[in-house]
Amino acid sequence: MTTAGALDAHSSFSVIALEYARPHQRQPLTLMTMKQWMLIALVVALGGLSLYLNKDWFAGDIIQIHHRSRPARAGFFRRSKRPGDLATDAVVFGFDQKLKLTSLKVIPVSEIETNKYPHPIWDLVAASNSVPITEFAYGMRIPGMQPRVPGATPDPLEPSVKYRLLIETKGGKAEHDFVPNPLTP
Repeated sequence: MTTAGALDAHSSFSVIALEYARPHQRQPLTLMTMKQWMLIALVVALGGLSLYLNKDWFAGDIIQIHHRSRPARAGFFRRSKRPGDLATDAVVFGFDQKLKLTSLKVIPVSEIETNKYPHPIWDLVAASNSVPITEFAYGMRIPGMQPRVPGATPDPLEPSVKYRLLIETKGGKAEHDFVPNPLTP
Protein backbone atom coordinates (compact mmCIF):
# COMPACT_ATOMS: atom_id res chain seq x y z
CA MET A 1 0.00 0.00 0.00
CA THR A 2 1.11 3.44 -0.68
CA THR A 3 0.62 6.35 1.58
CA ALA A 4 0.01 9.96 0.87
CA GLY A 5 3.62 10.72 1.70
CA ALA A 6 4.81 8.34 -1.02
CA LEU A 7 2.77 10.20 -3.69
CA ASP A 8 4.27 13.48 -2.59
CA ALA A 9 7.77 12.02 -3.04
CA HIS A 10 7.00 11.30 -6.71
CA SER A 11 5.12 14.50 -7.45
CA SER A 12 7.14 15.19 -10.61
CA PHE A 13 5.82 11.93 -12.02
CA SER A 14 2.20 12.98 -11.55
CA VAL A 15 2.75 16.45 -13.06
CA ILE A 16 4.29 14.98 -16.22
CA ALA A 17 1.44 12.51 -16.58
CA LEU A 18 -1.15 15.25 -16.18
CA GLU A 19 0.64 17.49 -18.65
CA TYR A 20 0.16 14.93 -21.46
CA ALA A 21 -3.45 14.30 -20.52
CA ARG A 22 -4.69 17.88 -20.71
CA PRO A 23 -5.56 19.36 -24.14
CA HIS A 24 -3.10 21.65 -25.86
CA GLN A 25 -3.98 25.30 -26.01
CA ARG A 26 -4.55 26.75 -29.48
CA GLN A 27 -2.29 29.41 -30.76
CA PRO A 28 -4.07 32.75 -30.75
CA LEU A 29 -5.41 33.78 -34.18
CA THR A 30 -3.38 36.42 -35.92
CA LEU A 31 -4.29 38.47 -38.95
CA MET A 32 -2.63 37.54 -42.23
CA THR A 33 0.11 39.84 -43.34
CA MET A 34 0.05 41.78 -46.58
CA LYS A 35 2.75 39.47 -47.99
CA GLN A 36 0.57 36.39 -47.43
CA TRP A 37 -2.43 38.06 -49.11
CA MET A 38 -0.29 39.03 -52.11
CA LEU A 39 1.02 35.46 -52.47
CA ILE A 40 -2.55 34.07 -52.40
CA ALA A 41 -3.66 36.63 -55.02
CA LEU A 42 -0.66 35.74 -57.22
CA VAL A 43 -1.44 32.00 -57.03
CA VAL A 44 -5.12 32.62 -57.92
CA ALA A 45 -4.13 34.91 -60.84
CA LEU A 46 -1.60 32.39 -62.22
CA GLY A 47 -4.14 29.56 -61.88
CA GLY A 48 -6.75 31.60 -63.77
CA LEU A 49 -4.22 32.48 -66.50
CA SER A 50 -3.27 28.82 -66.86
CA LEU A 51 -6.89 27.75 -67.25
CA TYR A 52 -7.50 30.51 -69.80
CA LEU A 53 -4.47 29.57 -71.90
CA ASN A 54 -5.27 25.84 -71.77
CA LYS A 55 -9.02 26.04 -72.26
CA ASP A 56 -8.77 23.86 -75.37
CA TRP A 57 -7.90 20.94 -73.08
CA PHE A 58 -11.49 21.00 -71.85
CA ALA A 59 -13.07 21.32 -75.30
CA GLY A 60 -13.90 18.40 -77.55
CA ASP A 61 -11.77 17.50 -80.54
CA ILE A 62 -12.33 19.70 -83.56
CA ILE A 63 -13.23 17.67 -86.64
CA GLN A 64 -11.41 18.88 -89.74
CA ILE A 65 -12.94 17.99 -93.10
CA HIS A 66 -11.34 18.40 -96.52
CA HIS A 67 -12.42 17.44 -100.01
CA ARG A 68 -10.90 16.88 -103.42
CA SER A 69 -12.37 16.32 -106.87
CA ARG A 70 -10.97 13.56 -108.99
CA PRO A 71 -11.88 12.56 -112.52
CA ALA A 72 -13.50 9.13 -112.55
CA ARG A 73 -11.35 6.58 -114.34
CA ALA A 74 -12.51 3.52 -116.18
CA GLY A 75 -10.90 0.36 -114.91
CA PHE A 76 -7.73 -0.79 -116.64
CA PHE A 77 -8.99 -4.32 -117.18
CA ARG A 78 -12.67 -3.49 -117.23
CA ARG A 79 -14.20 -2.53 -120.52
CA SER A 80 -16.69 -0.18 -118.93
CA LYS A 81 -16.86 3.55 -119.39
CA ARG A 82 -17.79 6.24 -116.92
CA PRO A 83 -21.50 6.57 -116.30
CA GLY A 84 -22.97 9.05 -118.81
CA ASP A 85 -25.27 10.84 -116.34
CA LEU A 86 -22.45 12.39 -114.27
CA ALA A 87 -21.93 16.14 -114.68
CA THR A 88 -19.12 16.46 -112.11
CA ASP A 89 -15.91 14.75 -111.16
CA ALA A 90 -16.07 12.43 -108.15
CA VAL A 91 -15.80 14.28 -104.83
CA VAL A 92 -13.85 12.55 -102.07
CA PHE A 93 -14.13 13.78 -98.46
CA GLY A 94 -11.51 13.16 -95.80
CA PHE A 95 -11.06 13.71 -92.07
CA ASP A 96 -7.98 14.34 -89.94
CA GLN A 97 -8.85 11.30 -87.78
CA LYS A 98 -10.91 8.11 -87.95
CA LEU A 99 -14.56 8.86 -87.18
CA LYS A 100 -17.59 6.73 -86.42
CA LEU A 101 -20.32 8.70 -88.16
CA THR A 102 -23.85 8.73 -86.77
CA SER A 103 -25.34 11.02 -89.44
CA LEU A 104 -24.28 12.43 -92.80
CA LYS A 105 -26.11 14.94 -95.02
CA VAL A 106 -25.29 16.87 -98.18
CA ILE A 107 -27.51 19.91 -98.76
CA PRO A 108 -27.31 22.67 -101.40
CA VAL A 109 -26.32 25.90 -99.64
CA SER A 110 -28.99 27.82 -101.59
CA GLU A 111 -31.67 25.64 -99.94
CA ILE A 112 -30.20 26.24 -96.50
CA GLU A 113 -30.36 29.99 -97.10
CA THR A 114 -33.97 29.99 -98.34
CA ASN A 115 -35.71 27.11 -96.52
CA LYS A 116 -36.22 26.55 -92.82
CA TYR A 117 -36.11 22.77 -93.37
CA PRO A 118 -33.82 22.16 -96.37
CA HIS A 119 -34.07 18.90 -98.31
CA PRO A 120 -30.81 16.90 -98.29
CA ILE A 121 -29.72 15.33 -101.57
CA TRP A 122 -27.83 12.61 -99.67
CA ASP A 123 -28.87 11.58 -96.16
CA LEU A 124 -27.41 8.66 -94.21
CA VAL A 125 -27.77 7.53 -90.60
CA ALA A 126 -25.93 4.87 -88.63
CA ALA A 127 -27.83 1.58 -88.69
CA SER A 128 -26.42 0.40 -85.39
CA ASN A 129 -22.67 0.80 -85.26
CA SER A 130 -20.81 2.47 -88.11
CA VAL A 131 -17.26 1.55 -89.05
CA PRO A 132 -14.58 4.20 -88.32
CA ILE A 133 -13.52 5.87 -91.58
CA THR A 134 -11.08 8.57 -92.64
CA GLU A 135 -12.46 9.21 -96.14
CA PHE A 136 -15.36 8.46 -98.44
CA ALA A 137 -16.64 9.49 -101.86
CA TYR A 138 -19.95 11.21 -102.49
CA GLY A 139 -22.68 8.63 -103.04
CA MET A 140 -20.66 5.59 -101.97
CA ARG A 141 -21.98 2.98 -99.58
CA ILE A 142 -20.46 3.55 -96.14
CA PRO A 143 -20.31 0.40 -93.99
CA GLY A 144 -22.67 0.57 -91.01
CA MET A 145 -24.76 3.43 -92.47
CA GLN A 146 -28.00 3.39 -94.42
CA PRO A 147 -30.26 5.97 -96.08
CA ARG A 148 -32.62 7.72 -93.67
CA VAL A 149 -35.42 6.96 -96.13
CA PRO A 150 -35.18 3.27 -97.11
CA GLY A 151 -34.34 2.81 -100.78
CA ALA A 152 -33.30 6.46 -101.32
CA THR A 153 -30.30 7.11 -103.56
CA PRO A 154 -28.12 10.22 -103.64
CA ASP A 155 -29.04 12.85 -106.21
CA PRO A 156 -26.28 13.69 -108.72
CA LEU A 157 -24.18 16.76 -107.96
CA GLU A 158 -24.37 19.77 -110.28
CA PRO A 159 -21.18 21.56 -111.30
CA SER A 160 -20.42 25.00 -109.82
CA VAL A 161 -23.19 24.68 -107.20
CA LYS A 162 -22.16 25.17 -103.57
CA TYR A 163 -23.07 22.29 -101.24
CA ARG A 164 -22.68 21.74 -97.50
CA LEU A 165 -21.62 18.44 -95.96
CA LEU A 166 -23.00 17.99 -92.42
CA ILE A 167 -21.68 15.15 -90.28
CA GLU A 168 -22.41 14.05 -86.74
CA THR A 169 -20.47 11.75 -84.47
CA LYS A 170 -20.94 10.86 -80.83
CA GLY A 171 -18.28 13.46 -80.05
CA GLY A 172 -19.76 16.38 -81.98
CA LYS A 173 -20.84 17.92 -85.26
CA ALA A 174 -18.98 19.44 -88.21
CA GLU A 175 -19.79 20.99 -91.56
CA HIS A 176 -17.86 21.69 -94.74
CA ASP A 177 -18.82 23.68 -97.84
CA PHE A 178 -17.65 22.47 -101.25
CA VAL A 179 -18.20 23.12 -104.96
CA PRO A 180 -17.82 20.10 -107.28
CA ASN A 181 -15.73 20.53 -110.41
CA PRO A 182 -17.31 20.03 -113.84
CA LEU A 183 -16.67 16.68 -115.46
CA THR A 184 -13.13 16.40 -116.83
CA PRO A 185 -13.20 15.12 -120.42
